[in-house]
Amino acid sequence: MKKAALLFVLLALASFSFLSCGGGGSKQLTTRVLASQSVSSPTANPGLIVINGENDTQSTEISVGTSPGLMAISPQRTIVLAFDSATNNVQVVTTKRDAVNGGIQLPGPTTSMVVLASGDGYAAVPSAPLNGSPPGAVEVLNLTAGGVAATVSVPSAQTVVSNPDGTQLLVFSNDSDNITVVPPLLVNTGSNPITPIIVAGCAGCRPVYAVFSADGGTAYILNCGAECAPGGAHASVQTLDMAAFALGTPIPLDGATIGWLNGSTLYVAGNSTTNNACTGQTTAATTCGRLDLVDIGSMAVTGTAVITDGYHDRIDLTSNGQLFIGSHTCTNVGNVNSPTGEVRGCLSIFNTTNATVVIPPDNGDVTGLQSFASRYVEYVAEGGRLRVYDTTIDSLLLNSFITTGTITITGEVVDVKAIDFF
Repeated sequence: MKKAALLFVLLALASFSFLSCGGGGSKQLTTRVLASQSVSSPTANPGLIVINGENDTQSTEISVGTSPGLMAISPQRTIVLAFDSATNNVQVVTTKRDAVNGGIQLPGPTTSMVVLASGDGYAAVPSAPLNGSPPGAVEVLNLTAGGVAATVSVPSAQTVVSNPDGTQLLVFSNDSDNITVVPPLLVNTGSNPITPIIVAGCAGCRPVYAVFSADGGTAYILNCGAECAPGGAHASVQTLDMAAFALGTPIPLDGATIGWLNGSTLYVAGNSTTNNACTGQTTAATTCGRLDLVDIGSMAVTGTAVITDGYHDRIDLTSNGQLFIGSHTCTNVGNVNSPTGEVRGCLSIFNTTNATVVIPPDNGDVTGLQSFASRYVEYVAEGGRLRVYDTTIDSLLLNSFITTGTITITGEVVDVKAIDFF
């Protein structure tokens, strides 16, 4: 009898352990994805939708503000920042509990945030008011105690990019040829914030983004040029030595607003003001963008491909070598809801193995991209919908859970982040 009772207790404990590790709530999932949902329907509640990344089904929802959109995630994936565009408030989400740990008020809207391994957050706020200085700053966010810990003056600060170990930030402004370097670990949160380092870029180059080498010693600066400043310089890429803060010679490109480094190849997307024909594509679009391939060893362009137009600011590489490139304000052709001919939007897929390009039949701005380590799929937020692409065929995934290749979410999907490694 005692053995039978002991066996019953052990089985009960095992059953409880199993339920607590893999049961029916989002906290038990080990393949969670967050999709920010901004409300566009009276029947929808704003929030972060928790999705099971194994089978693309919805789980629960985290309530964050009234219009959550842009998200940023820490390297450990323990913290997610969600920006509420209706209130200019940054919601801090603890992913281990799927819970909001407070909000931080910004002095204006942001389109660029980073979270460092140290647990600190940074947001570029181009309209931030400062006494005695032009508007614009990088706000240092205290993600533990809440509030803004420090304000670093960077006029018209638009984009902030961190190096791999979080010891240096590069900040880009939308109306300047300068590159601002902020060392986060030296930020004085008292009365005397540090003065950032200013690196003067080439005249009319308009640097807008950077891609770091794996060791963080080199930043590849993407100069938007004439695409961002009419009459400006030719788009280009140039190296920035992060120890000496010395810029290399600009290498001309077709366009340069977003990039991805894979091995020795830097993929750079953008638009050319002169080389913008849609050569090789049958489309009603009159202009197209470009993807240039740069060998970082020789700093030479080794290839180019025709992609959709628009301002390119989203890029992601899948585990099987499919490069997803997204833009906004592109040329939309046809109507995906009632297709009668060509349908075209802001998404391009470049096959890094055979250098071919697929333009999926969809409409709308691409605002979020997320690939996975253990599945050949890509989540794409395009036109307010959350698409799931099978990256083995570069087409929408069709299965028993998502028969249309779309995870149905009421409201407008803006961004998407995987919060577990899988």
